[in-house]
Amino acid sequence: MTILLRWFRSSLLAALAAIPGTGFAAEPEGAKPFTFVAMGDLPYTEQEERLLPGMIEEIGRQDVVFVLHVGDIKNGHSVCSDRLFASRKEMFDASRHPFIYVPGDNEWTDCHRADNGSYDPPERLGKLRELFFQGESSLGGRKLRLTRQSEDPEFKPYRENVRWIHNNVVFAGLNLPGSNNNLGRSPEADAEHFARVTVNRIWIRKAFEVARAANLGAVVLFIQGNPLFELPAADKRRTGYAAFTALLAQQALAFGKPVLLIHGDTHSYRADQPLRNPITGKTMENFFRLEPYGSPTPGYIRVTVDLSARQPFRFEPVRVRLP
Repeated sequence: MTILLRWFRSSLLAALAAIPGTGFAAEPEGAKPFTFVAMGDLPYTEQEERLLPGMIEEIGRQDVVFVLHVGDIKNGHSVCSDRLFASRKEMFDASRHPFIYVPGDNEWTDCHRADNGSYDPPERLGKLRELFFQGESSLGGRKLRLTRQSEDPEFKPYRENVRWIHNNVVFAGLNLPGSNNNLGRSPEADAEHFARVTVNRIWIRKAFEVARAANLGAVVLFIQGNPLFELPAADKRRTGYAAFTALLAQQALAFGKPVLLIHGDTHSYRADQPLRNPITGKTMENFFRLEPYGSPTPGYIRVTVDLSARQPFRFEPVRVRLP
């Protein structure tokens, strides 16, 4: 890279960093590889509740930059109580590393169920926003400065949608849960779904816009729901994700650099490339998908990002034995 190009890139990053709400931070030329942890769909059982604090403590001793939890912090048949939410936040705040969480269906969209306490799902989402998504920083002992979509007054409720940059990579978390993304249960749920789909589309586009503007090397998105890439878009089990996957394919194709989607929901470790080019129908070689372990198989995935390598994302699954 010529001296002139280096100067232009560093000047652009510095200028963007000075703009409130962009989430930019100037990164050194030739940023080094780094490792973060992804987990989800935990804890579900009393055993896992006893296990998780020790697991988080173990991760705290490792050389990782932050921890991502892709939602479902309780099982689908337990009460969505304030007390349970508070206990989970206490666990997450005990993390030595910055801890970033996106909500899953078990803690809000499914809380209308009788065995969940017959709550109003939007009210439970409001409680999650109050507890987990306040301020400008992540959870955990060491804080990470986050840009929230709610910084734009037009999207004030959506505090859970976050973005930040680390070592030439933009990360973006979105509220996109299981149970078909809250579509198909009731007219009220459908209205909530379509409003959030519009907001999420804007946030996804913004993440790729940020990456292109600063010539970043990769985009990492994390959500809770499994988009079920293998099913037809019209399948009733995945209609709530059709708009998301279509936009994801479009943006990843235009970006042309590595894109990683991390999701939970189906509790099976997988690392593959399931997205098809919308024009050719062939596998999109720059797109990668990761799903961490979930109950009843507790564990986490160490993800190493090395943009100089042929395989930019390296996944190291770690299973943890129940006590």
